[in-house]
Amino acid sequence: MKMTFRWYGDSDPVSLAYIRQIPGMYGIVSAVYDVPVGEVWPVENILALKKKIEDAGLKFEVIESVPVHEDIKLGRPTRDRLIANYAETIKNLGKCGLKVICYNFMPVFDWTRTILDMKLPDGSSALAFDVEVVNKIDVSQGIDLPGWDASYKPNELKALLDEYKSIDEDKLWANLEYFLKGIIPAAEEAGIKMAIHPDDPPRPIFGLPRIVKDVHDLRKLLAMVDTPANGLTLCSGSLGADLKNNIVELVKEFSGKGRIHFAHLRNVKVDEKGNFHETAHKSDCGSLDMGAIVKAYYDTGYEGYVRPDHGRMIWGETGKPGYGLYDRALGAVYLNGLWEGIAKGEGKPV
Repeated sequence: MKMTFRWYGDSDPVSLAYIRQIPGMYGIVSAVYDVPVGEVWPVENILALKKKIEDAGLKFEVIESVPVHEDIKLGRPTRDRLIANYAETIKNLGKCGLKVICYNFMPVFDWTRTILDMKLPDGSSALAFDVEVVNKIDVSQGIDLPGWDASYKPNELKALLDEYKSIDEDKLWANLEYFLKGIIPAAEEAGIKMAIHPDDPPRPIFGLPRIVKDVHDLRKLLAMVDTPANGLTLCSGSLGADLKNNIVELVKEFSGKGRIHFAHLRNVKVDEKGNFHETAHKSDCGSLDMGAIVKAYYDTGYEGYVRPDHGRMIWGETGKPGYGLYDRALGAVYLNGLWEGIAKGEGKPV
């Protein structure tokens, strides 16, 4: 298990130097943020980012994310050029020694929360999702929630949502299959593993289709282009926001088949209505048995990349909600401790 940490580049208030000090930290997960979505990432930009990370004493082998242009998800006529660009980016990343690309196929936005600073009893704050708040929103009047892509102006967002009215789950599946068949050959050539991130939350919202939300979707996705280059980012927090998803069994099935290339490990507290908030990583802080999840990875021989996902904001820290240093660092150490405990309990080296 290779422990990694997401870093948002020079604008990130969490420095590489501080991340390097987390015990057991292997590498950084990041992206090239100064190239418009849909354009090819130049080799020189990738290498500059890689050098910065490696000069800090950390590995750079995982990209999160190479965004998928909305034209591809919508199946617009421009998609062939954009898919060709995406394939070229994959090849460039392979030339630079990258191993895994995390991406998603969620329409319009890649995650939704109704509050970024829900106060918890211990005084910390966390990201949260309230079903009633979302259900009361009239999308024709506009949407005002945290976590949106701020590049969309209100009229642009409304036009995009209107266009998605003609895209149901079957059509989105077809567009995903078209995309995968266009980029997986490039991934195989480059030695890159593609790792799709599940929908967050794993349910339809605002009338938009969601197609990567449960075990049936994951099986369909992997069978669609059945090659190790087509794999998963299994996010315990995203999938765990639906209590019907058994994360331990998902890990056993898909890690056992070698199709999980990246693991996001975080805990969430979920109620029967589907409301949830993020918590400390420790098992008894949320609804997920993190010990059992980590053991499932261990038992299936997982040797891939993991990262502590979102964390609470604790100890007065400010910055990007969910992506502070302190709680994610605690999460990384906790997860490494679980792994070491399992290994040593079986008399094996870590």
